[in-house]
Amino acid sequence: MIDCHVHLWDVDGGYPWIQPGSPHHRTFTAADLAESGAGLELTGAILVEASRGDHGENVLLHDLRLRHPDLLLGHVGNLNSCADLGPSRFTELLAETRPNGMRLGGASWDATPASARALVPAMAARGVALELNLHHAAVPVAAGVAARHPGLTVVVDHLGNPPSLRTASPREWREQVRRAARVPNVIMKISGLLTQQHGVPGEQVADLVAHVVDAFGPDRCMVGSDWPICLSRGSRAASLRLARRGLRGLDDGEILRVLRTTAERVYGLAARVDNDRGPCFDATVDDR
Repeated sequence: MIDCHVHLWDVDGGYPWIQPGSPHHRTFTAADLAESGAGLELTGAILVEASRGDHGENVLLHDLRLRHPDLLLGHVGNLNSCADLGPSRFTELLAETRPNGMRLGGASWDATPASARALVPAMAARGVALELNLHHAAVPVAAGVAARHPGLTVVVDHLGNPPSLRTASPREWREQVRRAARVPNVIMKISGLLTQQHGVPGEQVADLVAHVVDAFGPDRCMVGSDWPICLSRGSRAASLRLARRGLRGLDDGEILRVLRTTAERVYGLAARVDNDRGPCFDATVDDR
């Protein structure tokens, strides 16, 4: 299994969203990630940006992947932080850091930097996936972007951030999923459920997952733990276990595609040869 959504950070490196006193207010290293995956039968993970908000984070992600190639199979950079680069310099950055994807995040599509959105054609030209983490209308936005750029793979994080079933109906989200599934270059990432659906019975969460898998099929779905974000509600194992509950209607071959081969295709996880190994934080920290 490939865990398609993990983060690492040095809490002293400038992550303004991390609040003192929270479970996230500490450094999480590659050693911590490896320990959290013990016994989970993982073949590796995709490292995703953690909103440090500067160009240096993209370089750091690249360095981490090179430092830990057996643990980190690929990485997804921060597109928001590239808003001031322009297409030419951005293309150079892609060549330098070689991301498997670039993530754009915000409250909505219009709330993200317009100059960052303007870089999407450069990503499509280089075969770099666009990953979306939008808190409003993520699924229809992904479908619209994918339709405008048919050569671009668009990954929707966290099932498109549907509302918590404790407070709202998923009816509109379900219809958005059905419509987005008609656009063949949209991929759904089954992640973030442990935090977003906290307090919701597991079978109801499994119904959300099953709806996505039924609409998109196993060749367009992936699974991620959202570790260590998930630690505010449970372990990495618990997060992956919850994400997998909605796969019960699939056969073994289909489950394998959701858990591994879709990620291999979407992120282009071919073997890489790269001797440009840069520095990496690898501090020793206390166990949680």
